[in-house]
Amino acid sequence: MSKATERDLIVGLDIGTSVIKAIVGELLDDDSISIIGVGTHKSRGMDKGGVNDLNLVVQSVRQAVNEMELMADCSVSSVFMSISGRHVQCQNESGMVPINNQEVTQDDVDNVIHAARSVPMAAERKLLHVLPQEFVIDVQEGIKNPIGMSGVRMEAAAHIITCAEDMAKNLVKCVESCDLSVDQTIFSALASSYAVLTDDERELGVCVIDIGGGTMDIVIYTDGAIRHTAVIPLAGNQITSDIAKIFRTPMSNAEDIKTKYACALKDMVSMEESIEVPSVGGRPARVMSRHTLAEVIEPRYQELFELAYEQIKASGLEEQIAAGLVITGGTAKMEGAVEFAEEIFQMPVRVGKPHSVKGLAEYVDDACFATAVGLLQYGKQNINNKRTSSKKGEESVLKRIQSWFKGEF
Repeated sequence: MSKATERDLIVGLDIGTSVIKAIVGELLDDDSISIIGVGTHKSRGMDKGGVNDLNLVVQSVRQAVNEMELMADCSVSSVFMSISGRHVQCQNESGMVPINNQEVTQDDVDNVIHAARSVPMAAERKLLHVLPQEFVIDVQEGIKNPIGMSGVRMEAAAHIITCAEDMAKNLVKCVESCDLSVDQTIFSALASSYAVLTDDERELGVCVIDIGGGTMDIVIYTDGAIRHTAVIPLAGNQITSDIAKIFRTPMSNAEDIKTKYACALKDMVSMEESIEVPSVGGRPARVMSRHTLAEVIEPRYQELFELAYEQIKASGLEEQIAAGLVITGGTAKMEGAVEFAEEIFQMPVRVGKPHSVKGLAEYVDDACFATAVGLLQYGKQNINNKRTSSKKGEESVLKRIQSWFKGEF
């Protein structure tokens, strides 16, 4: 087995409420990612993004990671991990600093972002992300990259995402129990947006809704920057629960029925189609109309989409989402979901699948892998940023040595 350090490997671990997905990708010379291993396992011990039973989660994570390592023929030591849940919160903040030497350097950018993130935060909160939106130098607004520009003072607007410290600690504990370390914890909808969005959509204004098993995560972009994030603790498991209760069938069978026969719009299903529904307690299976199934599912989808629509309205960004809506996650794949969403949101909707990956791309060409692939994309960006900053650090040390020799130090 080859070690992760010998090759440039990035590992994404998406600990979902219903499925745990582990993906390993190799960073190629042309800065693209080649997927070399995928592992999935049913998630046990998770509920609505939080850990319910530590030991069960550890077992599930271990099996998913083992499957991935077996496929990739390598052993991994660290992962980029996703986090979600109603405890994830966001806020937009701004900071201001004077510019040294009248020209903006990377240090000035770091200082102004530090000023923006220096907001009072409760002791039980953990800072997940500080995402710069835009910079203002003196009177010039809307600057995306201020390095090298001249001015006296610089202002920065940033989007800050925080989560509950304990929730994050529990997830990290699960991963560390599998002899893995966590490189970084990433908000799952942010990761999904890295995998499914195009640059044009980010510029025009787009809303990503990641509908998983336990939570529905929302991210809104306008002018190329993230403006709003939210988590709704209702999603696909609610639909499975409805099917199980109304059709009196076990949860595992209800999940199968949902994935094979469900439709989000009853008008799209003919009255003639029928399905076999297993019963509980050894009773004989029954035959039901598929139309009846759609009648059960449609109100729940309507509720989910309306909750998401309320979030978009509350953010005040409804008018700025010109590129429409991208729905992703396992629950977004259902037949009729796109048509129903277009009806409710009154804007164009598409299902977001991961793009811009090589290797075993056909394995992950599915909306439910959006977060896992997005973690790899985020990890790649993170590694590239570290490399750039270390190069700059080396250059500045070299310059100081040269100037010292010249007697200018």
